[in-house]
Order: sequence, then structure tokens, then C-alpha cells
Amino acid sequence: MSSTRLSKLLEFLESDPNDPFILYALATEYNNLNDKEKAYSFYLQLTDKHPDYVGTYYHLGKLQEKDGEKEKAIETYQKGMQVARNKRDMHAFSELQGAYNSAAGLDYEDD
Repeated sequence: MSSTRLSKLLEFLESDPNDPFILYALATEYNNLNDKEKAYSFYLQLTDKHPDYVGTYYHLGKLQEKDGEKEKAIETYQKGMQVARNKRDMHAFSELQGAYNSAAGLDYEDD
């Protein structure tokens, strides 16, 4: 199933190489296939060419955390929170803030 989905996404990319949703879907698909190099490539294309595509930041940060790059992840979450705030996307902001708090060790648990 995954290879069929990946093939279809790559076809879509050929017809519209700058579509942020296609780039995001490919990044996510490669991430799910544990192809970190290609996932990073597409996530970084998004942050470079489509910096307002807010969904990128959460998943890129999670990949960076998984890769042991906590400081990069924290920076990614901070950038994403700024983008979400500018777009007034409070749901995305909240998710990014939660990820940031966790990465930065700011999780607070009720006793």
C-alpha cells in the first residue's frame, strides 16, 4: 500500500513540483517509511519555499527529536509557533507549544 501511495505522490509532484501539500505528504510518507534523509529533504523544502505551511514545523521537530537533535527541534517548534500565531491558527500553536514544552523539559504534571 505504501509504495502505491508513494508512487502516486511522486506522480503528483511531477505535475505540480511546488505544491506545498504534495511536498508535505511526501515528507510524511518518507518519514513513515523511515527514510529520514528524504523526509528531511521535503520538510526543509517546505520551510524554505513555503514557510507559512504551519503543519511542517511539528513533524519536522518530531523527526529532529527522534534523531537526537533536541536543540534544532526546539528552534523548529519556536519558528512554527510564530508562524501559527501570525496565521492565527491557535490549534496548531497549541500543538507546537506542547511539543516545545516537552522538548524543552517544561512539562508540568498535576500532582
